[in-house]
Amino acid sequence: IPVFIGFTSAGLPLGVTFSFLISSPLVDLASLMVLMSFFGAKIAVAYVVVGILLAIIGGTIIDKLKMEKYIDDYVWGTENTDMEPIELSQKERISYSREQVMGIIKRVWPYTLIGVGIGALIHNYIPQPVIEKVVGSSNPFAVILATLVGIPMYADIFGTIPIAEALFARGVGIGTVLSFMMAVTALSLPSIIML
Repeated sequence: IPVFIGFTSAGLPLGVTFSFLISSPLVDLASLMVLMSFFGAKIAVAYVVVGILLAIIGGTIIDKLKMEKYIDDYVWGTENTDMEPIELSQKERISYSREQVMGIIKRVWPYTLIGVGIGALIHNYIPQPVIEKVVGSSNPFAVILATLVGIPMYADIFGTIPIAEALFARGVGIGTVLSFMMAVTALSLPSIIML
């Protein structure tokens, strides 16, 4: 949300801002590498391409609908401040980087652990016929169901990969798995509520 306010107050078009908001949780180098390790390069690249296309299409739709009138006035009223750039020594940069990495690890590890736990439950306790019936290729609504199940969840790509791997191992189609992952990372209910 702070990025949204910053982009908007800096004068970026709303469509561009939404393209960024859509793509940022879906597409990054780290998730590409992890996806490649689990599903291979072909599927990882397909995920990234679909994520980019969704961002472009979503941003274009927002731009064409002229949604600026629905943005609260305080967002437009945020003023930029001129600040002197801060010069950091290499030691200070390393210290700052270490703090940032540790902060990210502290924020991400619970979701990753929860994802691994859910993945283990799916893999070990839910019978394969049940999974195939609900989100298998024989169910024409599997992609929609997987997407709807993913929306109330809140995790980053790293928290969803163990669940996705367990679903894939149990016979769920890769399209359904990727739809689930995109729903969890980009359509999470907390993000929708904040926007």
